[in-house]
Amino acid sequence: MIAEFAAAILLAGLAVVAAGAAQLARRRRDRRLGSLVAIDAGRPETLRSERYRLVGRPDILRRAADGTVVPIELKHRPAPARGPFPSHVVQVWAYCLLVEETTGRAPPFGVVRYTDREVRVPWGAGARAELLAIARAVRSRYDGRATPSPGRCRRCAWAARCDVRARTA
Repeated sequence: MIAEFAAAILLAGLAVVAAGAAQLARRRRDRRLGSLVAIDAGRPETLRSERYRLVGRPDILRRAADGTVVPIELKHRPAPARGPFPSHVVQVWAYCLLVEETTGRAPPFGVVRYTDREVRVPWGAGARAELLAIARAVRSRYDGRATPSPGRCRRCAWAARCDVRARTA
């Protein structure tokens, strides 16, 4: 009985030590990215660009040693095996553009942090061009390229306002 109680206390202590070590490792990793500028908890920092008509609120902003601000997007799931989803990359690019617009300095990268690892998303002229092309496409008038399906259209929240002429009823 006493041995079982001692083993349970030992296991609980080991769990606390492991959690503390994981937290210290996370803090060390964060310090490499720079000092904390803002975090989306309570009073997040909203970044705006009138020029590009974008608004965003990164989960975390860190200031690197050279003064650049790096956006970090948190995802509460493991990293996809084939790399970050394109939507995650585009989201981080948008934050990079907003950081560039609001601070006057382009970050060299943004970060997508999954539960099991983090991925640096490079930011530069190519990424900017691709992001702006996506933004133009999103803002343009819908050209009707969607292929409707009875099952999807029936469950779609936008069906009442959809302009897909061939949509099935």
